[in-house]
Amino acid sequence: MIDDRERFAAAIARIDAANAEDPQRERVDGQWLAKELAYGRRMSEMLDRYAPEASEALQLAVRSQHIRRWEIPRASYPRSAFGYKQWRARLLKFHAEAAAAILQQVGYEAATIEKVQSLLRKEGFKVHPDAQTLEDVADLVFLEHYLADFAAAHPEYDEAKLADILRKIGRKMSRRGRAAATRLIRLPAHFAPLIAEALADGGE
Repeated sequence: MIDDRERFAAAIARIDAANAEDPQRERVDGQWLAKELAYGRRMSEMLDRYAPEASEALQLAVRSQHIRRWEIPRASYPRSAFGYKQWRARLLKFHAEAAAAILQQVGYEAATIEKVQSLLRKEGFKVHPDAQTLEDVADLVFLEHYLADFAAAHPEYDEAKLADILRKIGRKMSRRGRAAATRLIRLPAHFAPLIAEALADGGE
């Protein structure tokens, strides 16, 4: 339920404008788009398919999931497990702050902004339904749109390694999310059996 559709549309437009500044591009349906703009649109499209009844705060958080992510590249942190965790923690705070600034500009009240920030910081994961839905949507988008490219970029990963990665993803997803993963409409056919097996029984 959207309380003020004009305000909501203004927020989405500003989030998209921010992501359109991403210098990286990818070809989508015959046209070149900024990568994070494409990502944000894919997140919203997946949310519409997966949870069409989503709250306004969740819809805003989903669209903001990677807002201006290129400004904090992975290479700015050490290539280690600890460096990765530092990078991820910084991103969560950065995305929450960037989204809040836009929502304030278009007139959202503090309560909604706080909800969006909490979702983007991944607070309440595995506890709050909206936080889990955001995680499910992000994982579904990765599987449908980015898994094939990820595998191609890592030819050193054999099927066992990819299955291990998929099991880790499965452990973050809800039962409903894992079921949805087996029904993705744009999944390369050769990945379908691997995903179905790796995500069975909660990714264990």
